[in-house]
Amino acid sequence: MNDTEHVSHNEHDSHAGHESSPEEYWEGEYSGSPARWSGNVNGTMAAVVSELPSAPGHSALDLGCGEGGDAVWLASQGWQVTAVDISATATARGAELARTAGVSEAITWVTQDLATWETTETFDLVTASFFHSTVELPREQILRRAAGQIRPGGHLLLVTHVFEGPDDIPEWSLRFHGTDDPNDPELQKHFSVLKTPSEEVAALDLDDADWTLEKQEIRLREATSPDGVETATVKDGVILLRRS
Repeated sequence: MNDTEHVSHNEHDSHAGHESSPEEYWEGEYSGSPARWSGNVNGTMAAVVSELPSAPGHSALDLGCGEGGDAVWLASQGWQVTAVDISATATARGAELARTAGVSEAITWVTQDLATWETTETFDLVTASFFHSTVELPREQILRRAAGQIRPGGHLLLVTHVFEGPDDIPEWSLRFHGTDDPNDPELQKHFSVLKTPSEEVAALDLDDADWTLEKQEIRLREATSPDGVETATVKDGVILLRRS
C-alpha cells in the first residue's frame, strides 16, 4: 500500500455476499484492474525502518505485500526480503517492479495464503502495512506466528489504519462506501474492527518477557485520493516491538 488510498479495510470493500475463497476474492481484486497502488513505499513504514539498525544482508518478511512497494523499498535499502501475498497477480506485479528497480535478486516472492503459510526461516524484521481485511483473515494468529520467526534483537512493525471518530474518514472514502454521512451506522460498523495501537498490542498478546514495546503511537499523514485530486489528513497506527 502507499499514500494514495481509499482508506478502507485493506482498501477493499466487504467480502460479505461473496462465496469465493479469500484467494479467489483477492486474485479477482487485483487481476480485475490495473495496478491498484502507485508502487511507492508506505511512508510511515519507511520512516520507522529508517531509524532501525541495519546491516547488509539483514532479512525482512513483508506480510500481505500486495504489489510490492514496501518490499522493493526494503530491498533498495539493503534488506533481503521475503514478500508474501495471496494474489498471484499482486506478486507478479511486485516482481516486475523489483526488476525495474534493479533489486530482483534481493526479494523472494511467495504467493500463498498467510492463514496457512509457514516457514522455517528467521528474520530481523517483520512488517505488515495496513494488513486489514473483511475477507476471512486470522490476523492475530498470522502476526503471532510471524513474530515467532523473528531473531533476538529483531523487530515486528505494524502500520495500521486508525479511525477514532467520524471526522477521521476522508470524503472520498465516504463516496467509496456510498454515503455522505460519516455517522452512517453501516459505515461505522465497517470501520469499527480497526483497532487503536494499544488495542493492537493487547490483541497480539506477546509475552512481555520476550518482547519490548518500542513504539505505540498514532501518526498523522497527508493522504491522496485514488484519483489524485483530493488530500486529507489521516491517522496511522504504529506498533514496533523488539524481541529480546
